[in-house]
Amino acid sequence: MQPKTITLIVIGVLFLIILIQNMQITTLNIFFWKIHVASLVLLFVILGIGFIAGYLVRSLKKKNKKETQATV
Repeated sequence: MQPKTITLIVIGVLFLIILIQNMQITTLNIFFWKIHVASLVLLFVILGIGFIAGYLVRSLKKKNKKETQATV
């Protein structure tokens, strides 16, 4: 197995342990809304947002790199 795959598996297992340990209800205050949600769900949503943000940044860098190479 490649080091990248092993690292992703280890991070995934660690994240799963953290999720299982955080089952209590948390109150999330967003401006004037109060949302009661399980910490498990909140962590999963934040992880998803992080992955999407990372993917977008990576794709924008690739796009900018292609445009820079095309103009040179």
